[in-house]
Amino acid sequence: MRDVEDGQDGGSSARRRIVVGIDGTDASVAALRWAVRQARMTGARVQALMAWEVHVTVMLSPSSTEEDSERDVLRLLEATVTRAGVRAGEDVDTTLVQWRAGPALVRAAQEAELLVVGSHRYGAISGMHIGSVADFCVNHAPCPVLVHRVTAESVPGAVRI
Repeated sequence: MRDVEDGQDGGSSARRRIVVGIDGTDASVAALRWAVRQARMTGARVQALMAWEVHVTVMLSPSSTEEDSERDVLRLLEATVTRAGVRAGEDVDTTLVQWRAGPALVRAAQEAELLVVGSHRYGAISGMHIGSVADFCVNHAPCPVLVHRVTAESVPGAVRI
């Protein structure tokens, strides 16, 4: 697939796109770095998507609001992009979605050529090779899925569980 202008090549003018799920973890930082390198080699555009849900504590605690949660998640999204050493708007487009991560990523990948996710999030259980979001994406995405594993080389200072 390549960029096409003026309706040539069957009238398609879709830009190549790689969707990558980020959540602030070392695995998502490494996945974002990989996706940006791949996009540079293939001429694709990267969409980094962070999904979030309102925690029940927001509904129970008068000290925080849904807006507070959204602001905190937006800061995490920006920090993740910064940690990956990429530039929002230049290297990557960022998207914040209030929904469960798996379905949000699968929906975002509808027109993508590739979906990239990290292998685990915070709750990695010893012996598991893939986390629940990555598993959902592998089983439901409409495009190929790359599950990126964290190595010492992919994220300096990363701790392997």
